[in-house]
Amino acid sequence: MGLEEHMMLLEKMSQLIMGALPKAEYSSLFNDFVESEFFLIDGDSLLATCICEKSLKQGQDLHFFYVVEYYLMDLISKGGQFAIVFFKDAEYAYFSLPKLLPLRTALILHLQRNTTIDVQTEFSGCLSQGWKSFLEERYPYYMIVADEGLNPLQTHLFNFLIIQSWAMKVNVVLSSGQTSNILRLYAYLMPSTSKNQPFFSENKMKIENAYKVLIKQLQECRPLALESLFGNLKWKNIMEEACETIFLLKQLWPEGSDIRRVLCVTSCSLSLRMYHHFLENRKKSVSDENINIQEVESNCLNVQEMEDLCKLHCLSVVFLLHLPLSQRTCARFITSHWTKNLQTFLKMKKWCEYFILSNINIFEFWNLNLIHLSDLSDELLLKNIAFYYENEDVEGLHLNLGDAIMKDYEHLWNTVSKLVGKFSVGKPFPLRTTKLSFLEKNPSPIKDTSKEKIPNLGFIPMSCELLDKFVGDILKNLPLLKSDDPTVTSLVKQKEFDELVHWHSHRPLSDDYDRTKCQYDEKCRDPRVLRSRQKYHVFQRFYGSSLESVSPKTVVTQAVKPKRNFSVPKNKKAHENKAEIITRENKKRLIAKEEEKEEKRWKACSFSIEEEIKENFNSGMKNLEDFLKSCKSSSVKLRVEMVALTACLKAWKDHCRDKGETTKDLSIAVQMMKRIYSLMEQYPELLQEADHQFIAKCLKYLGFDELAGSLYPAQVVRDDIKEMKRNKYSIGMGPVRFQLQYMGHYLIREERKDPDPRVQDFIPDTWQRELLDVVDNNESAVIVAPTSSGKTYASYYCMEKVLKESNEGVVVYVAPTKALVNQVAATVHNRFTKNLPNGEAICGVFTRDYRHDALNCQVLITVPACFEILLLSPHRQAWVKRIRYVIFDEVHCLGGEIGAEIWEHLLVMIRCPFLALSATISNPEHLTEWLQSVKHYWKQEDNTMGKNRNAGYCASFHKDHFPIKESYKVRLVLYGERYNDLEKHVCTIKDDDIYFDHFHPCAALTTDHIEKYGFPSDLTLSPRETIQLYDTMFQFWESWPRAQELDPEKSIHFKNKIVIKKLDARKYEESLKAEFTSWIKNGHAEEAKMVLRKLSPDSVFSSGNMVRMFPRLVEKLRKMGKLPALFFLFRLGDVEGRALSVRTFLELKQEEKRPPKADKEFHDLTNKLRKVTKSIEKQKAIEEKSQKNPRKMDQRLINEAEHNNLLRTLEKNMEIPQDCTYANQKAIDEETLQMVFDRVKFTRKGADLKDLARRGIGYHHSSLSFKEKQLVEILFRKGFIRVVTATGTLALGINMPCKSVVFAQNSVYLDALNYRQMSGRAGRRGQDLLGDVYFYDIPLPKIEKLIKSKVPELRGQFPLSITLVVRLLLLASKGDDPEDAKAKVLSVLKHSLLSFKQPRVTEMLKLYFLFSLQFLMKQGYLDQEGKPLGFAGLVSHLHYHEPSNLVFVSFLVKGLFHNLCQPTMKGSKHFSQDVMEKLVLVLANLFGRRLLPAKFQDTTLKFYQSKVFLEDLPEDFNAALHEYNMNVTKDFASFLLNVSKLADMKQEYQLPLSKINFAGKECEDSQLVSHLMNCKEGRVAISPFVYLSGNSDGDLLQPNTPNHVVLRTIGIHHTQAPVLWSQVFDNQGRRMPLNAYALDFYKHGSLTGLVQDNRMNEGAAYQLLKDFALTIQSISVSLRELCENEDDNVVLAFEQLSETFFEKFNKV
Repeated sequence: MGLEEHMMLLEKMSQLIMGALPKAEYSSLFNDFVESEFFLIDGDSLLATCICEKSLKQGQDLHFFYVVEYYLMDLISKGGQFAIVFFKDAEYAYFSLPKLLPLRTALILHLQRNTTIDVQTEFSGCLSQGWKSFLEERYPYYMIVADEGLNPLQTHLFNFLIIQSWAMKVNVVLSSGQTSNILRLYAYLMPSTSKNQPFFSENKMKIENAYKVLIKQLQECRPLALESLFGNLKWKNIMEEACETIFLLKQLWPEGSDIRRVLCVTSCSLSLRMYHHFLENRKKSVSDENINIQEVESNCLNVQEMEDLCKLHCLSVVFLLHLPLSQRTCARFITSHWTKNLQTFLKMKKWCEYFILSNINIFEFWNLNLIHLSDLSDELLLKNIAFYYENEDVEGLHLNLGDAIMKDYEHLWNTVSKLVGKFSVGKPFPLRTTKLSFLEKNPSPIKDTSKEKIPNLGFIPMSCELLDKFVGDILKNLPLLKSDDPTVTSLVKQKEFDELVHWHSHRPLSDDYDRTKCQYDEKCRDPRVLRSRQKYHVFQRFYGSSLESVSPKTVVTQAVKPKRNFSVPKNKKAHENKAEIITRENKKRLIAKEEEKEEKRWKACSFSIEEEIKENFNSGMKNLEDFLKSCKSSSVKLRVEMVALTACLKAWKDHCRDKGETTKDLSIAVQMMKRIYSLMEQYPELLQEADHQFIAKCLKYLGFDELAGSLYPAQVVRDDIKEMKRNKYSIGMGPVRFQLQYMGHYLIREERKDPDPRVQDFIPDTWQRELLDVVDNNESAVIVAPTSSGKTYASYYCMEKVLKESNEGVVVYVAPTKALVNQVAATVHNRFTKNLPNGEAICGVFTRDYRHDALNCQVLITVPACFEILLLSPHRQAWVKRIRYVIFDEVHCLGGEIGAEIWEHLLVMIRCPFLALSATISNPEHLTEWLQSVKHYWKQEDNTMGKNRNAGYCASFHKDHFPIKESYKVRLVLYGERYNDLEKHVCTIKDDDIYFDHFHPCAALTTDHIEKYGFPSDLTLSPRETIQLYDTMFQFWESWPRAQELDPEKSIHFKNKIVIKKLDARKYEESLKAEFTSWIKNGHAEEAKMVLRKLSPDSVFSSGNMVRMFPRLVEKLRKMGKLPALFFLFRLGDVEGRALSVRTFLELKQEEKRPPKADKEFHDLTNKLRKVTKSIEKQKAIEEKSQKNPRKMDQRLINEAEHNNLLRTLEKNMEIPQDCTYANQKAIDEETLQMVFDRVKFTRKGADLKDLARRGIGYHHSSLSFKEKQLVEILFRKGFIRVVTATGTLALGINMPCKSVVFAQNSVYLDALNYRQMSGRAGRRGQDLLGDVYFYDIPLPKIEKLIKSKVPELRGQFPLSITLVVRLLLLASKGDDPEDAKAKVLSVLKHSLLSFKQPRVTEMLKLYFLFSLQFLMKQGYLDQEGKPLGFAGLVSHLHYHEPSNLVFVSFLVKGLFHNLCQPTMKGSKHFSQDVMEKLVLVLANLFGRRLLPAKFQDTTLKFYQSKVFLEDLPEDFNAALHEYNMNVTKDFASFLLNVSKLADMKQEYQLPLSKINFAGKECEDSQLVSHLMNCKEGRVAISPFVYLSGNSDGDLLQPNTPNHVVLRTIGIHHTQAPVLWSQVFDNQGRRMPLNAYALDFYKHGSLTGLVQDNRMNEGAAYQLLKDFALTIQSISVSLRELCENEDDNVVLAFEQLSETFFEKFNKV
């Protein structure tokens, strides 16, 4: 049965993959913070992708290995952790490509022997059982695979691997189309989903059969390939021949050798023997058939000619042995091809090399050096030598080889001669004994690279202060152009064509601030506007009150007096004046009054509470605790506690009498100890002797004799309890074990008792006081403390301080997301009120979507990009000077993927102090040191510029204000303790039910990990987990010497303590961890391994569909009392899908419970209601016409009463039963609920969210509007919604604490950082003492990784871009305060995190800055003094879109838009549909670029509404783009020439990963070498390995130059050139089409069309269209401002387009 039979299945597989391609997410393989999942690379995909590399010529082994190592090194430097797998079956695909067989074998050997990479070669194929087990054990997160092979059969093999990976829940990443920058690698990720997983299991047998047939067909290629070359010799015979040759060589060279020599002599001798055999065979078969022998011999070469070729090969290998890479890069490039009749022998030789390399293990006990496996042959070098001997040598150019080369060559050839043995081969010299040409004749056989030399363009001289200050030191070494140079003279003025005469390109544009939609005009007095403003403020306060229960505070401006030091206690009584005495007495009287009030309250309710405790112990205790919370008098509280303790003791006695010796319910004992905790901790000075005696008695009853004795002498208590009774009451374990195991989360936290006058609502911890001191001293601080530890309090204290100082000072709060901005703004609205002059506000907001009160407020809440706009805006500097403090929340976004460099700019541009807050940074010291260096810079600047910069500000201050002391100190405040413990659980499905296994954090560790890194700093154990660790250690090492000492009952940390504190438990945990570590380091690793194994949960294998079971999981958590809970998923569709599935589950449940007649009743009631409503309306109409008739009036009243009654009955009929909803109806009143619902009446997902909310469910992700997100946040915090599914957007600081957090989907975004941010939401401070984290459908290896991996370090981004340089120069030249503006610009240029302590990077950035200036001058955006001109303002305005903004302006200046935008008829202001579509086509090519995988172009899928693939630009635009690109590329290549001086050439001559060095002393005694290696021109700016394929510097001018071509140690990628290639090609040289979503939407206006045809996610498509619409609007507004001609066609066309696009978008 051939493969044709299975074609249908193969086609199905291909279609399934094809359908997934356009949906593939183009995202970073490594998350934001450089820490990777474990993943796999398919070795053959790697080979197929690298061999197709554009710059690589066939036969250039070393260049190929460089490409492979460059890629792998890139992965490793970005934190990649991976293994490479080569399947045995995959080798069969190369039998038709014999040139690649030895290369593949050498690659595997090289990676195994010369690198530390984990290379797996033991699996036969991807369907083998071994491979399946490997995936289950290692659980890779994704597999990098190619979507297309080197031949169709290999493509099928890759398809099998993709389908099988999906079935095993392994995601697939395409090896083609990847792009890389300094920190990230982007690729197409095709996730394993519930849609593509089942295909494998549904077609398992068919797939396995098809695979077997495919492998069989591939195997059949082998004999065919061999037969044509080796005749009747079979595979086995040739293998034997190869082994024989190797054995013979071992005898000839007993001392060993290196792989290049060995492969050279063995492959040459084996090939010659085989070729000899081939000719014999040929003659025999020819003579049998009586064909002319001469004719046959002319078609293939004779043995002497082959000997000549082998001699040349031996010489080329000697060259490889003797010449360093620096010399080889200067080789001439021969363009001729080998002649046709040479092909047979070349193929045969490749087969022979493969046979030798496959048997390399025979050399096991022989000294074989495998270092140079990567450099076995260099075909271009061989051609070069061949060319010399058949052309130049013949013509009389006789050059010597040099002694060393000659000696080595003779040695190799003599060895070949001995190995051939069967027939004699010629002598080593002369090298050519035959006349035949090996190379085809070619008019220009040698490539002339001198033409390809890049001109060093020289620098246009500039006179600019900024330039001198930043790059003055390197300018003097660079070639400057003379003033009469054509490049300089052509700068004078750009030729502005006719139409642009009306354009004032230099006119200052309104900035993004002006353009952002203002919610309300601050100055407007229109009653309607005022009313909606008032409504907004009311809602903000309501939203704020949902966030925290803090009562609003009115702030009054006060004189700022130097703060006194709060940490120094004040001597109390000394010299009280009269006023102070009166105040003290009044206070006393008030306290007495309060006491009396509380006494009465307790008397009133004590009886009912005590009765309740007798009836139902737990509910009675709850009521009692509620009373304690609200009680304000200590003495009353003490009495209540004693009542509670007495009740507990009675309940315990009763319980023990009932139970006898059987197991006791310890919850009563826990309550008893809780009461004792309270009494001993909170009222020690109020307790009397009798109280002590009673507490001791209670302890005695629990069986804690020693503790009772330490509290009260023993004999007094002993009489009370007889010895025999003791066992009956005792809990049967020691007090310490009992407290740690059962009361862990109740342990008392170390909290200070002394209040701080600065804080009213609570008593701050020591570290929080340090923060308040920071603010009081005007210092800066980096604050790292866990989620919900209370670090944000300092921000509000800081705001209050500035509000009190004056009405002018401003605090800016920078939050990473709009959701967080809205939340903080609401909190500020709720916390503070202040009487301000008219038009001023306390709080303002500025985001890309809207702003209000942004510049007339005292507290501005904004996102980084918007704050950057204000800081860089030349005319906002007066406002910037008012800033007193900046607060950066979630500052770890500095290492993020999007907008990270903006955080850097802000931190270095602000002059005032700042607070930088984060829960997760692993290198805060490095960050603080960098920020301190920035502050030093500002200190120097302030000293140089003099102290008068604040004069303008201080003048506006009140006269009694003290001048503010400037501080340049940056403190680091670290705090690591969470308020509540977190416990982890793994969910499994057995027998259609969900089970939870507790996951002990130590189970995530291995002994190797502990030995290498110790315990992770934030891996903390709850007290019961600590006990569990001790017990397990005790169990596995019987003779453990420190067992007694570390026994919890005997530990020094708990000695004689009645009340164990959290800190004691933590100290005990630390000493246990230290002991465990010492086990591993001192020879007891085996015992340690057993301990860790025992702590691991049993193999977590889940049968059953996890998606289907999701609603059951929610239901189970509800039953366990674990709601409210957040469920984190990472795909938008699934976030919504899971929430809807829970609702469906509840609806079905309700349906089942509904009485059978309920539906009929509902139907009848609805009909009745309709009739009654009709008659009421009829009656109304009649009444209006006629006079009022009393009888008719009565009838109407009866009807209305019936109407209301029917409504009530209907509501009852439709009521949701309590167990069919997760909503807590009591949490919020109907009116408030309605107010929240009304806000989303007209939003896209509003109806959906309201419907879900009624059931207590919500979802939250980035594609919701802010009103929709607020609905979910408010109702969740109020406790109405108790189940929310969400993406990571919730993790960034949004205040949504809950009882449990569930991770319900694995993803590349679920990393160490997000895990900590998300799990930190579990456990609400003040409500839950314990938080629970559940892992559902997350594989065990991943859970272990999350728990043990460190939070990754922050690394700097590439800080500069062309547009940023324009924006900085605009600020420097047009800023209101030029001195200050220049200082800010310099600060940005000098202080990038990337170049901190990295002088080489600093140097490279300076050169990049120079390149930017040169580019901007040539494009007409700058003059020679560095002042912006032309359309610089427009370029900077579209800064989100570099390089498209630069291309757009170049199109505008060339007049292309004026040619395109012609109205329907002269004088008209309207443009045809055709013009509009063309305009959208151009804009989509610039601003709507979403590339699709190249393979998708071959699709046979049918599209219904969309075109899907975007057409190319119109011809004139395309030509202009090409011209622009070529100009930029020339400049960039010239820049690379200059930067190449910074390269570390020692590293450049090493392979990046294996570090094998190819540098060395150049060979000088060989004339032939000097002759062949004489091309030194154009060999400067690209990697020496790349020159081996005949590339030169000129290739830098080619489109789509890959990154590895450029010298790798200069830190510049080709991606930093501001070019925009109209056609983009992937690594395999296939064109990647653009998704036409913007143009398609403009034509059909349907979001569904984009989901269906363009295969986009609805939420993502909506966001992209919104961005595209905003870009058009932004351009339209800018053009209108720049052009004074009212009727300019381009302006009108853009206005028309903006209007129609928004019209279509708003309909969605």
